[in-house]
Amino acid sequence: MRQRTIVCPIIQNEGAYLLCKMADDRGVFPGQWALSGGGMEPGETMESALRREVREELGDALIINQIKPWAFRDDIRNKTYADGTTEEIYMIYLIFDCISANREITFNEEFQEIAWVLPQDLKKMDLNEATRLTFTLKGLL
Repeated sequence: MRQRTIVCPIIQNEGAYLLCKMADDRGVFPGQWALSGGGMEPGETMESALRREVREELGDALIINQIKPWAFRDDIRNKTYADGTTEEIYMIYLIFDCISANREITFNEEFQEIAWVLPQDLKKMDLNEATRLTFTLKGLL
């Protein structure tokens, strides 16, 4: 089983949290709302990996002006790829509290929609299991 270290930003702007609806045909939680993030590459620091993932997934215009390590955890997940193949992966999550200076987003093909969600509206979203756990541990659900 392959192991991946995942950097996961909890991006907040003016009291709302950024959620991304995953593509229906890929990822660990297809079609559900999630936090952005992705795997660290060899030679990257945690912060450089986090900033790269934000750029790749959410575009160059989103400015993250505060990053603070918050928590870590692990689990085993099945990932579905765009070609329909699947893989079981041991995932180590490094979770960061992030503040953005703006809400300018250009998301990539991994997502079908994005939303800025107020804490009281999180419970209405079809959050994936890992995101639900994160917001529960933060006391937001």
